[in-house]
Amino acid sequence: MPNIQQENLASALQSLLSAKLVSLQGQYGEFTMVVHAKDILTVSEMLRDNAALSFDTLIDLCGIDYSTYGDSLSAKHGLRDKRFAVIYHLLSVTLNHRLRVRVLAENNEFPVIDSVTEIWPVANWFEREAFDLYGIVFTNHPDLRRILTDYGFVGHPFRKDFPLTGNVEMRYDEIQKRVIYQPVSIEPREITPNVIREEYYGDCES
Repeated sequence: MPNIQQENLASALQSLLSAKLVSLQGQYGEFTMVVHAKDILTVSEMLRDNAALSFDTLIDLCGIDYSTYGDSLSAKHGLRDKRFAVIYHLLSVTLNHRLRVRVLAENNEFPVIDSVTEIWPVANWFEREAFDLYGIVFTNHPDLRRILTDYGFVGHPFRKDFPLTGNVEMRYDEIQKRVIYQPVSIEPREITPNVIREEYYGDCES
């Protein structure tokens, strides 16, 4: 059962964001709301500045690749066939409540979402991480560069179609006296461990 604080939060969200709210769900004592990508800046400003919401802190921001799993999820929220999403975890320090915001990118081939760095400056590195690992582009980001992989890295490691061994490997070449990139030399293979236990393995001694 939601408490009075949660009921007040849900009421405020529905009242203030009704036209821009795709869905609002409560689970495990917290709310998750879905908004369209085109509305993220307007919604974020309202979430931060409205006195009834006061979400002054962005705790985390992460990318998600729903791949084929996203078909049913997107359809559930009226956003059919959307593959990539950005999740924002917000906290109101003054009002002591939390909110999760999900935004699905409109274009699966080139996912683009507006940067919220002007609203929550801490989003800077979080957005760079989502760009690096998922290939989600954040428009108007002040310095959108890779942050975990090196600058010559090919592809985005957390996409579900990215090869397990990567696209290229790098090594130091003694002849050329520099680091070079070359095709991956590891043959892809699946390794399934064969676990063999003794008949009474794990039983307590009598």
